[in-house]
Amino acid sequence: MSEFENPTGTPRIWQVGALCRAIADALESRFNPVAVRGEISGFNRAPSGHCYFALKDESGQIRCAMFRRAAGLLDFAPRDGELVEVRGRLGVYEPRGDLQLIVESMSRAGQGALFEQFLKLKARLEAEGLFDAARKRELPARPRGIGLVTSLGAAALHDVVTALQRRVPHIPVFLAPASVQGAAAPAELVAALQQLYALVEQGSPALDVILLVRGGGSMEDLWAFNDERLARTLAQSPVPVVSGVGHETDFTIADFVADLRSPTPTAAAELVAEARSVGLGALDQLQGRLQETLQWLLDRHSQRLDLAAGRLGRPSGLVARQQQSLSAQAQRLRYATTHVLSQRQRELQQWRKAWPQSVQRGLQTQQLQLERASLRLQLLDPSLVLQRGYAWVSNERHEAVTRARDLAPGQALHLHFAQGRADVSVTAVQEKE
Repeated sequence: MSEFENPTGTPRIWQVGALCRAIADALESRFNPVAVRGEISGFNRAPSGHCYFALKDESGQIRCAMFRRAAGLLDFAPRDGELVEVRGRLGVYEPRGDLQLIVESMSRAGQGALFEQFLKLKARLEAEGLFDAARKRELPARPRGIGLVTSLGAAALHDVVTALQRRVPHIPVFLAPASVQGAAAPAELVAALQQLYALVEQGSPALDVILLVRGGGSMEDLWAFNDERLARTLAQSPVPVVSGVGHETDFTIADFVADLRSPTPTAAAELVAEARSVGLGALDQLQGRLQETLQWLLDRHSQRLDLAAGRLGRPSGLVARQQQSLSAQAQRLRYATTHVLSQRQRELQQWRKAWPQSVQRGLQTQQLQLERASLRLQLLDPSLVLQRGYAWVSNERHEAVTRARDLAPGQALHLHFAQGRADVSVTAVQEKE
């Protein structure tokens, strides 16, 4: 039994909000998720970023709301009258009781299969890291040469060349033409990029950045820029690549792989070409600062020159000052010489007076020391000992004999007295006990 039925046959009385919620629950369980094809009518993008419109066909219409998050994923700008396919969930807007479709994705009708291929390739390349911000390179501030890949018949070529000629006419542009639409376009785009890569590797002429551009179009028109070979070739570029494919709302795989995406081909040219007026303005500022610095230096050296000229213009004063200085130095020298001589003369006179006394005292001291030494020498004189009755004994070799044990009976000895000598012979030897 349904919750809308009443077993008594009497209709159930609902609160309005409760009825809206019940209808919404029924729609959720019966239809969602839902895919709808229809023509856009009354498209409006609110300041909040949410989009509101209706989908209609010859037999009916339904109100739709596409919130900012989903709207930010759109790769084209929806327009009234455009046939689209949307995916979303049916619901009830309870404040008004309106049936509405909450749109989660939208694509132009007939592009569903292409869009699915696009999403799959995008997810795979993103997983490999080809879109990582870490591999993105900064654009050169002042490139020496600009490479350009586009079709010779494309309006984008005229737009880019015009912008570069206006902003940086002095920078050379190297064009590598290629088809930008059709089955042969991916291979031609790859070949054109490789041609520019070869110039970079040669190093001459200099090439610092590459522009990959074409005008806007449908998803089928831009499909060549969703080619996997092209994406991997872009990832191998030796210099930064700027992608300017389609209009601001168009996104391709090439945009995600490139180092920088621009909304239009003209914007791509402006990103790599700083206006010549900016550089000239910077040069004017540098020139002004240089002139100010030079003027300051000239003024400073002029002051020093004036001071030097003033000194040279009055040499007599300088000579007079030098003479005064020399006179003062000479006077100090004469005074110092006289003072030193006088002091030395006084010292000499004092020394002359003190010298005889000093010599006399020295002689007396030396005489006293001599007498003392003579007395000590006399005390050591052996003759004085002999005069007291002692004798000096020597053997036949005239060596002094001081011990009896050194003698032998019959040995000849010599006795030395204070006066004279006697020769004797040993009759017996007796050592002291």
